[in-house]
Amino acid sequence: MATVRERAQTLTKKQLLELYRQMVLIRRFEEKSAEMYGRAKIGGFLHLYIGEEAVAVGAISVLEPQDCIVSHYREHGHALARGMHPNVVMAELFGKVTGCSRGKGGSMHLFDASLGFYGGTAIVGGGMPISVGLGLASKMREGNRRVTLSFFGDAAVNQGEFHESLNLATLWKLPVVFACENNGYGMGTAVERTFAVQEIYRLAERYGIPSEQVDGMDVLAVRDRAQAAVARARAGEGPSFLEIMTYRYMGHSMADPVSYRHRSEVEEWRKRDCIDGLKRKLLTEGLATEADLAALDAEVDRAVEEAVRFADESPFPPPEELYADVYSPRREDAPSV
Repeated sequence: MATVRERAQTLTKKQLLELYRQMVLIRRFEEKSAEMYGRAKIGGFLHLYIGEEAVAVGAISVLEPQDCIVSHYREHGHALARGMHPNVVMAELFGKVTGCSRGKGGSMHLFDASLGFYGGTAIVGGGMPISVGLGLASKMREGNRRVTLSFFGDAAVNQGEFHESLNLATLWKLPVVFACENNGYGMGTAVERTFAVQEIYRLAERYGIPSEQVDGMDVLAVRDRAQAAVARARAGEGPSFLEIMTYRYMGHSMADPVSYRHRSEVEEWRKRDCIDGLKRKLLTEGLATEADLAALDAEVDRAVEEAVRFADESPFPPPEELYADVYSPRREDAPSV
């Protein structure tokens, strides 16, 4: 098996530690979010990313500032990996005006155009056509300089948007990287019960898109393949498709009793935990010390506690915010309804 040094020849110790820090940040943030949900600080649906951290961190680490990300409703990890401040994300989960969507979006609708983060979307598969639109805009305006990374789950592949999006991306040779996070379940239904073709990436091959499976529990493997796909898109060679094999330790949402799988299955996946795996490699190969990693763990814990404090002390949106950010303002001469 390749060593960390062989798999990440261009990465410095600082960069490797940053990958570790980001994964730990996402893990701790999500664990704290679950706690806050249990304390009724967070309402609505809450879909946690615990177990899948290597996907977001590995793929997003190769993007440039001008690039775009489109996500789904399990997007906290993507937002944090892109650099959205934990305070702002937690405030949005709390429904506070200091959140990234001013408290109006909540868990499933994080958005920050300044980061090129064009949102989570609650519609399964709904982000793929948006990704194609961003890719088309990039090609028309910038000649592929801006790449769009499109995240979606395995269940989205059974939506019509999947086929429409891949078809147009291929026809127009758009700079889009499609990243399917295959965590094995669409809500409570296992992939093998809903797909006639178990290897999802082969569906993309039918559209002439270079595609492959990636080990989503290895952040360096994800980074390596995402880097190649992004470079291909930026060179004007069109879209790529990555089926990233991962696993969510928690249920579909906090409302999910997870009665459809055995605990032993979860424990088997935990043996391949992405954070523990990178930690072992860094220590074994002398790229970090226990003290280095402990310091990062403590830093993350402080940041997450600060995010909760910030969110808790922030105000809710005032009532007049109901009339802000709508598509069309009411004309003064419009008849009353």
